Amino acid sequence: MSDLKTASEAEPLVDQGRRGAMLTVIVLCFSGMSVALMQTLVIPIQTELPEFLSTTPSNAAWVVTATLLGAAVAMPIAGRLADLFGKQRVLVGSSVLLFAGSVTCALSSTIGPVVAGRALQGLAMGFIPVGISLMREVVPPAMATTAVAAMSATLGVGGAIGLPLSAWVAQAGDWHALFWVATGLAVLVGLGTWFLVPHVHDAHDGTFDLGGAVGLAVGLVATLVGISKGNTWGWDSGRTIGCIALGVVVLLAWGWYELRQDEPLCDLRVTARRPVLLTNIAAIAIGFGMMAQAIVFPQLLQMPAETGYGLEQTMLEAGLWMAPGGLMMLALAPVSSWIMRTYGAKYALALGALVLGGGYLLSFFLMDAAWEIAVAGIICSAGVGIGYAAMPTLIMDAVPMNEAGSAVGINALMRSVGTTVASAVMAAVLTGITIAGTGVPSEGAFKVCFLVATAAAVLGAALALTIPRADRAQ
Repeated sequence: MSDLKTASEAEPLVDQGRRGAMLTVIVLCFSGMSVALMQTLVIPIQTELPEFLSTTPSNAAWVVTATLLGAAVAMPIAGRLADLFGKQRVLVGSSVLLFAGSVTCALSSTIGPVVAGRALQGLAMGFIPVGISLMREVVPPAMATTAVAAMSATLGVGGAIGLPLSAWVAQAGDWHALFWVATGLAVLVGLGTWFLVPHVHDAHDGTFDLGGAVGLAVGLVATLVGISKGNTWGWDSGRTIGCIALGVVVLLAWGWYELRQDEPLCDLRVTARRPVLLTNIAAIAIGFGMMAQAIVFPQLLQMPAETGYGLEQTMLEAGLWMAPGGLMMLALAPVSSWIMRTYGAKYALALGALVLGGGYLLSFFLMDAAWEIAVAGIICSAGVGIGYAAMPTLIMDAVPMNEAGSAVGINALMRSVGTTVASAVMAAVLTGITIAGTGVPSEGAFKVCFLVATAAAVLGAALALTIPRADRAQ
């Protein structure tokens, strides 16, 4: 098979029949949802973590941040490892990381081991982009687009389902039970991936760029720590500015280094092609939109009625109102596939972004009842589902087969950057526009969040429409 053939043009490497292919898709999608669930696993107990871990609120925040950082580092690196050593092996390795991280947290009650375990859980997020790129190799062409769309949606579905599930588990028993559930899921993911996902010979000759991996990790961690901690440390503090400045400098040096490597971790020349570059920039905007609803809607639902606009829902109730949106992402996978086959992936991406923006614009007027927030969440999730389904297809249409894993991993990283920026921006708005003398976000703060998220989604749609057809001769 020529490396000039793009990932989306490649024929499956194994013929397992329709029933076998369907089983593979189910296993990979279930595994993707299980891994993505780690994003929201501790959200229901976030305010109680300082007490549980005998630490300060500032230190306890690292329990959430560590997973974000681990995921950002893992996605591009796991993709490159998959291209070199085989995707199925990397998927099994990701399940081992998930198991190790979950057990570490389940057996710990102090901040250090729990943060380390959560970082390992974040590293397991490399499973999702590798699983997406594997889909093209193990399912028939007629199923491939729908399968990729379903796998892409798991990033949002797992997070949405995780909120009510985690809240229920946390309320029903000891907080360690959350991590024992995660441990059980890790075992299922590992066994399913090893025994039910075909072992295909998709490794390519090459060497792993260790220097590039270290440089990327340092640059990403420094930049994302600065962004995610900006509201806590202060945007004008030396720590915030220093982290972001260090991260940017390291990433610039990393880019210079990568361009001079014969076998780089990430081929920046391929990433700079217009179809790939514009898709990745659009991924930041749409990732921003996805995270905005995950932050703003639950807070709005849980605000006390005394504020004049709060809906006074418990964490479990808020999670249940949000769960239909996550399921909508998965249900729309066949629709996303049809849109891509009929009109093209770039128009599917633009449509998804516009639907996402429409959901936020509707939210501006629907704030009076929990069911109204649920409706807006379903619309926003529909947009995210369509957009997330289209991005891997656009990437694999534009890159050689031997770079599919790393290219999809970089795209997933860009979504993660969008979610990180959204977390910082939404937190800044909600803490900056408050009811006088209370420190509680005002109704206007939530409306500003909706308008900012709408603007990000519209920007993503505009970028999507400028994506050219990939030049197959490249």
